[in-house]
Amino acid sequence: MTLLGNIIWLIFGGFISGLGYILGGLTLCLTIVGIPFGIQTIKIGVATMTPFGKINVVSEDSSSLIVMIFNVIWVIFFGWEIALSHLFHGAILAITIIGLPFARQHFKLIPMALFPFGRELKDI
Repeated sequence: MTLLGNIIWLIFGGFISGLGYILGGLTLCLTIVGIPFGIQTIKIGVATMTPFGKINVVSEDSSSLIVMIFNVIWVIFFGWEIALSHLFHGAILAITIIGLPFARQHFKLIPMALFPFGRELKDI
């Protein structure tokens, strides 16, 4: 089911969305200041490509001061827009029964979109 879900996800927008995140992350990596944010954007892009069969995990270093500072900067400049996008698309998909598994994947990506530093999507 995981493989089928990821294939359908990629066909109906996951590939384009993930590619957009990755290209945006590479653009952020062009500056020295943007490198940490670009890496997180690329991480979200890879997570967006294949979200089925993965779980959102908080890493051990998520409570350090630098991670908290980067998360605050991220939320102010990038995170809230990405999280609202996943919330909107998840709400639209949740209207139909067929869209519920895909809506759940969008809702799973919201915490990672808000606070990507100190979070990862790992295989179940």
